[in-house]
Amino acid sequence: MASTTSPRSIAPEGRVIMISGAARGIGLAAARVLAEEGYSLSLGVRQPEKLAQEAGLPADRVLLHRFDATVPEDAAAWLDSTLARFGRIDGLINNAGMIKTLDLRSGDESVLDDMWEVNVKAPYRLIRLALPHLETSGNGRIINVASTDGKRYRDGVSVAYAMTKHAVMALTHAAKFAGWDHGVRVTALCPGAVATDFVAGIPGVTPAADRIPPETIADTIAFLLRLPNASSVAELVMNTRLETVI
Repeated sequence: MASTTSPRSIAPEGRVIMISGAARGIGLAAARVLAEEGYSLSLGVRQPEKLAQEAGLPADRVLLHRFDATVPEDAAAWLDSTLARFGRIDGLINNAGMIKTLDLRSGDESVLDDMWEVNVKAPYRLIRLALPHLETSGNGRIINVASTDGKRYRDGVSVAYAMTKHAVMALTHAAKFAGWDHGVRVTALCPGAVATDFVAGIPGVTPAADRIPPETIADTIAFLLRLPNASSVAELVMNTRLETVI
C-alpha cells in the first residue's frame, strides 16, 4: 500500500526507512517501534545474522544487511540491497556512533580519526548516496542522531566526541538545504544521556535513574517521520539535566 500524506501526518504504510547501528540501543528500539507502526525497514548492522536471531522483527518487512561504518564500501552495498528489496527509500536514520575519551592534555590523535570516520564520514556517505532516492519520495526524511554534546561543550566530555557531534549538526543543516526543494526534511536529534551501554563507565555521565529510555527516543523518531513537509524540525534537543545554554 502506498503511503498517503495529510495536512497532519504521513502514513507509515509503504514507506521504507534505513537505520544504521540498529543492533542495540536507540537503533534497535527505533526498529521495533517503526516495525510496529507499519514501516518497512532496512537495518544496517555489523552482524546481521546475530540480529536476525535476537530482534524478533517481521521478516516480510525487514531487511538485515551488513554495515560497518568504518568500511566505505558498505554504504553503497547496503543502499543497493535496500533498493533491490523494496524499490524505494523514504527515510534514513543515521544512528551508528562511537565515543572514546580524548582531551587536550592526553590521549592519542588516532582516537579522533576513529570517531571522525564513524560519527561524521559514515553519515555523510549515506546521505550522499540516499539523497536522490529521498528526493524521489517527495517527503523523504533524514534523522541524524547527534547529542546535547553537539550543542555545547561540557567540561569533562571527550573533546573528540563533542567535535564530531558538532560536525553532525553542520552536516544536518547542509543536507536540509540540499534536499529542501524536493521535499526532504532533515533533523538533528540531540538527546542527553540515554539508558544504554553506550555511556556506561563514562566519567560524569548522568545517573542511570535520570537517563532517557531508548524507547522514548524511538517514539520521537516515529513522531518526526510522520510530520508533513510543512513542519520541518531542524534540531530537537532532549536534555536529561537542567542547563542554561540548551
